[in-house]
Amino acid sequence: MPQYYYRGRMKTGVKKEGTISGKSKKHAIEKLRDQGVALAQLEEMEPTWLNREITIGNPVKLEDFVLFLRQFATLLKSGVSIVDSTNILARQTNSKALMRALENIEEAIVSGRPFSEAAGKQPKIFPPIFVNMVRAGEASGALDEALEQLAMQYEKLHDTKQKVKSALAYPSIIGVVTIAVVAFLLTAVVPMFASMLTDLGGDLPLITVVVIGISDIVSRFWWGGLLALIIFITAIVLVRRQSDGKYYLDYLLLKLPIFGPLLQKAVLARMSRTLSTLFSSSVPILQSLKIVEKVIGNEVISRTLAGSRKALEEGQRLTEPLRDHWVFPPLVVQMISIGEETGTLDHMLAKVAEFYEKEVEYATDRMKVLIEPVLIVFLAAVVGVIITSIIVPMFQIYQQI
Repeated sequence: MPQYYYRGRMKTGVKKEGTISGKSKKHAIEKLRDQGVALAQLEEMEPTWLNREITIGNPVKLEDFVLFLRQFATLLKSGVSIVDSTNILARQTNSKALMRALENIEEAIVSGRPFSEAAGKQPKIFPPIFVNMVRAGEASGALDEALEQLAMQYEKLHDTKQKVKSALAYPSIIGVVTIAVVAFLLTAVVPMFASMLTDLGGDLPLITVVVIGISDIVSRFWWGGLLALIIFITAIVLVRRQSDGKYYLDYLLLKLPIFGPLLQKAVLARMSRTLSTLFSSSVPILQSLKIVEKVIGNEVISRTLAGSRKALEEGQRLTEPLRDHWVFPPLVVQMISIGEETGTLDHMLAKVAEFYEKEVEYATDRMKVLIEPVLIVFLAAVVGVIITSIIVPMFQIYQQI
């Protein structure tokens, strides 16, 4: 929670100064007023490692943000002023980060600044697409419509993201279960039977010798595998922080045999939906492309869009760089080209987005149907080999008795 330094006087006239915590500046003022302090100065203190809030990813959940957009549009359509709407939403939201942001925006609006300018000062909460569409809505006098379009945009993106996550979740779970089961068998079960079989003597089958050898390595050097995993994850994080490293990682993901095409369709759907929303809100095309480059989340497509933006600046067509890149199928290029020629680029991009959103849905359904039996068979095969390596020598010993 933010800390504030204050200086003022009590009702008795005694000077008082110190620090106070509050969810926002407004909240801190209310707390001091309740304590009977007449403020002369109130400043937010720089957060330290002791009171700094640690957030991973976006501090506001997508569900909370979509609900905020829907409610904001409804309030404005009902004739509620933007200041009162901001105040109401700040008190109603379940997100503390969004609440603090809206309270700060309310103070900025009261002081005469537009909503879009105040929101632009908080990029962690309000992304560039939001700021630019609100700015366009303020200029056209149709802020409620811009907010509704944003809500639809984020809902579509959320649905597509959830479909991709659900497709990747099952194989991930099966993979973790497989590793856990195999690790348990190799470190707990196999060593117990290995010592017993060694005591009984005799020649062991090759499969048993191999499994016992693997079990011995895993039992002795399990920490090496854990260390390698930590190093691998750290390396991925560090590489993704570099522009070129992120490009090559995204390139490899898009080239994966099974999941690559699914990720490609999801990214194309997100790109088309975002561009369509920006164009329909009268955001200039060069500015729209620059925004999408930042928010698309894929360096391969981001760099290609940057090439298209430069082509437009030089008087060329938007589709020229796209046509020469493998990541953009002919359908996308043709639809964008038709939109350029007919002046219906926002409509064509919306159609492209709808097509790939449905493709993602179909692809995830097919993937679940195909991957489930394959993973089950794989798990059964791995466990079966380990169990067989124990059972076969047991039967041989039994026959010799």
